[in-house]
Amino acid sequence: MRSLIVVSLAFLMAFGCSDDVEAEIDCSEICTRYADCFDNDLDISACTDRCEDKADRDPEAQDDIDACENCIDDRSCTDSAVSCATECAVVLT
Repeated sequence: MRSLIVVSLAFLMAFGCSDDVEAEIDCSEICTRYADCFDNDLDISACTDRCEDKADRDPEAQDDIDACENCIDDRSCTDSAVSCATECAVVLT
C-alpha cells in the first residue's frame, strides 16, 4: 500500500508540473531566439519571466506559447518574422 501511494504521488508531481516546465522551456527558447534575431539588448531572463507569468495567469496562454515555439522552430530569422508574427506577438508583448 505504501508503494502505491509513493508511486501515485510521484506520478502526480511529474505530470502536474509538466506544464510549468514546458512553459519555461518554450519561453526561454522563444525569448532567446527573439534576442538572437531581432534585439541583442533584450533581457532574456526578464522576457522569459514575463512569458511564464502569462502561462501561469492564463491556461490558454500556453497554447499561444506552443504555437509560437512550433512556428519558429526550424525557420530562419527572416522567415519566422514574416510567418510567425501573429503566433508570437501575444507571447512577446
